[in-house]
Amino acid sequence: MLSTRQLRYFVEIAECGSFSAAAERLFIAQSALSRQIKDMETRLQTPLFERTARQPRLTAAGEALLPRARNLLNELSKACAMATEVGTGQRGTLRLSHSSTVSISGHLLRRISTYLDQQPGVSLDLGKLSSEAQLEELAEGRLDVGLLRLPVLRQREGIQVAPVFTERLLLAVPNDHRLADSASVELVQLRDEAFISIPHPQRGGLSYLCADLCMRQGFFPKAARVMSRKTTQLQLIQAGFGIALLPESMQDIAPPGVRFLPLTDADCQSTVALAYRQNPTPLIHHFIQAFSNPPCGSEPARECGLSATEDVEG
Repeated sequence: MLSTRQLRYFVEIAECGSFSAAAERLFIAQSALSRQIKDMETRLQTPLFERTARQPRLTAAGEALLPRARNLLNELSKACAMATEVGTGQRGTLRLSHSSTVSISGHLLRRISTYLDQQPGVSLDLGKLSSEAQLEELAEGRLDVGLLRLPVLRQREGIQVAPVFTERLLLAVPNDHRLADSASVELVQLRDEAFISIPHPQRGGLSYLCADLCMRQGFFPKAARVMSRKTTQLQLIQAGFGIALLPESMQDIAPPGVRFLPLTDADCQSTVALAYRQNPTPLIHHFIQAFSNPPCGSEPARECGLSATEDVEG
């Protein structure tokens, strides 16, 4: 079998038109170059060059080999470049999932667009899962990065959770609600309201946080007759089934029949975090780095008393 080095030597001689010029470009002795070509001809059982006094000429066998040798070397170069790009995180498909209350809009969508512009060899496979489901998929290796809201109750060993940014919670009500024209609202005013989302016994996230905020004011949110923890809660609010405390970013995807009102309570904030396996691959690491700075208009997570990176362990 011919070596790639021999093929490169052969192509170089054909392109230079002489053994001496090729040897000079390859930085090897002409005698060593001649031996390699002689070995090729022995293996192929046919001469590749006609040795003349002036310059070597390709034989019919050499003419047949030359374009194929060029193609092989070119494809090998491409394969090596691709392997390097994949190994260094410059190429590949990144599996990303987000919880329903982490809206891929506004600054998050711009951040993803910027990342993809900077990494033309990378594509995203985007899905939507609850925070707990994301951690399970990460632990099983079926997901690369999760975007979720803290807190997370069912934690997984070997998973990193890195707070990214904190945003305000707003009160979302239908346009005809009694509070719809208020300049601001206190949580305690919501004691008798029906909430279209209350905590799941085994899940954290936004509904758990909102219930905790209400309990600090002395009441547990009353459940509406129709409930959802997904983005469908916006439609439920518009239809008048109840109210909800929602992140400011969800205004980007809200229907026109929902009004958002500021809350006077200073602790009505929610933190979005990235979740990923320990010792991430270069591809995942680059994506995490792209999200390392807080987006414009949001608080850095560290200002909310959260560490930059937390280990999530069982």
